[in-house]
Amino acid sequence: MAKDLLQLDVGEQLEPSDWMKIDQARINLFAEATGDHQWIHLDVERCQKESPFKTTIAHGYLSVTLMPEAFYGMVQLDSSTQTVLNYGVDKIRFLEPVRVEDEIRFISTLARKESKAMGTLFSFDTQVDIKGRDKPALVGTFLMMLLG
Repeated sequence: MAKDLLQLDVGEQLEPSDWMKIDQARINLFAEATGDHQWIHLDVERCQKESPFKTTIAHGYLSVTLMPEAFYGMVQLDSSTQTVLNYGVDKIRFLEPVRVEDEIRFISTLARKESKAMGTLFSFDTQVDIKGRDKPALVGTFLMMLLG
């Protein structure tokens, strides 16, 4: 169940996000948006022959950019009165490639909450799990600013 952002205590873990499927269409759209057209992401036939993964893999930053979609499912926000801005990511590390057709989910724990001039800054220690694998796709600290 989604938790009220303002009621979270430091050390509290949010419910994991829903699983998100990473298909080739999403990878292609990300390549177009970012200009990163490396063959390891886009060339299915070459990957089957030359890649150690034998399939295309998602861009590492594609997983990072899915945090807002996951986050809005993990916390309760009143969109008529609350606005959250992405504030950055600290110490991000990509540990395991996300292969095409993998499913990922975000698991976040509130590490810090601090008052700033613009509002409240929330720091979430987060890992992105890959369904069926032991090693996470990435770990990092995602920063979200609740305005006001």
